[in-house]
Amino acid sequence: MLKIIIRGLVCAVFSFGGVAHFVFAEDFAGIVPPLLPWPLAIVWATGIMEFGLVLGILMPKLRVLTGKLAAIYCLLVLPANIYQAMNDVPIFGAHVTPELLFLRIPLQFVLIAAILWSTNDSDRRVIQKSTGAV
Repeated sequence: MLKIIIRGLVCAVFSFGGVAHFVFAEDFAGIVPPLLPWPLAIVWATGIMEFGLVLGILMPKLRVLTGKLAAIYCLLVLPANIYQAMNDVPIFGAHVTPELLFLRIPLQFVLIAAILWSTNDSDRRVIQKSTGAV
C-alpha cells in the first residue's frame, strides 16, 4: 500500500512539474545552464517527458522501465538545479534563498530513491517465483 501512495506522490510531482514547464516556461528556461542551446525548447521537451513518465509509471507493464528512465531523467536535470543554486537564479518571479536552492539538490536523490522503490515490482516477482515452483 505504501508503494502505491509513494508512486502516486511521484506521479503528482511529475504532473505538477510538467504543467509548470509550460505555465512558467520562461522561468524554467532561466535555470537551463547557458552552455545548452535553445533553453525554451529544452523546457518544453522536459515538460512533455514528465507527462510521459507519469503515463509510463501508471501502466503496470511499463512501470519498472519507466521508473529507471525517470531516475535517469532526474539525474540529467540535476545540473539545472545546481546551476540555479550556484547562480541564485530566481524562479516563479521570486528570489529563493540559496539554502532552499541547495536543499533541492539532495532532495533530488530522495526523489530518485522514491521513484526506484515505488516502481519496482520485486514483490510481484517474489510471488511469481514462489508459485511457479509448485
